[in-house]
Amino acid sequence: MASRRQVLAWSAGAFAAGVAGVAGVAQAAGKAQVEAQVAATAAAPLVIGETFTMASKVLGETRRINVYAARAWDVKPDAPLPVLFMLDGGVAEDFVHTAGLLQVSVANLTMRSFMLVGIENTVRRRDMTAPTENAEDKKIAPVVGGSAAFRQFIREELMPLVKARYNTTGETALIGESLAGMFVLETFLHAPEMFDTFIAIDPTLWWNNRHLLKTAGGLLGARKRLDKTLFVATSGEKGQPELARQLEGALSGVKVEGLRWHLAPMLDESHMTIGHPGAMRAFRTVFKPSA
Repeated sequence: MASRRQVLAWSAGAFAAGVAGVAGVAQAAGKAQVEAQVAATAAAPLVIGETFTMASKVLGETRRINVYAARAWDVKPDAPLPVLFMLDGGVAEDFVHTAGLLQVSVANLTMRSFMLVGIENTVRRRDMTAPTENAEDKKIAPVVGGSAAFRQFIREELMPLVKARYNTTGETALIGESLAGMFVLETFLHAPEMFDTFIAIDPTLWWNNRHLLKTAGGLLGARKRLDKTLFVATSGEKGQPELARQLEGALSGVKVEGLRWHLAPMLDESHMTIGHPGAMRAFRTVFKPSA
């Protein structure tokens, strides 16, 4: 005859098996239900803004352009917007999170409504750099020094196309970081008529033996008036504070009527982390809503 302990063990085992069976049936039913829901509600792409390609005769290649409109709640959907042209503007680059910065800044009323136009890269280091005489600079890519052609593409092909496709106010701005920040500064010094506002985040001021720093004062001093805005944010990365001081000296050493410039040393940030906080500070400084 089985002992009382054995009977209890058998009972417990049977109960556990029964529970497991019920759980198994329930799990199978739940899985089937989930699979049915998945089949009935297929996922769709999450679309942010618009994207299109354009054939560039200047560059001899096709370029992808991404567009996002950040509008305040009281701005009509068809109201014209100023345009912020962004370098490194691919979806896998800086476009999505910069669009987010614009949207949250517009929503919390720290900047005006803006349209973001992102230029996706093909050969980044070619497009963002001016020619250089420094042998170490030339090691960063097989081809460098294409900034003049890239600027021509923006001026003669991209900007007219954006104006034709979208309802814009005519106000324009340019933003870039690192090598792209250097391109912004170079454009400000050599072709300031292209944009109203220039935003350079931690620009690579060391390029070509600090050529931009050495020539900035002379280029600016040759202009009597320049109704433009320049914002430069620099990190605490090794060497950057010294370069920033040299840039500040070049800017403060000349008096150009109408020029508004802001230099924001952000020493707690590195070259890798300054992108978001630098852009946020820039937007809040130069794109403030009307009072």
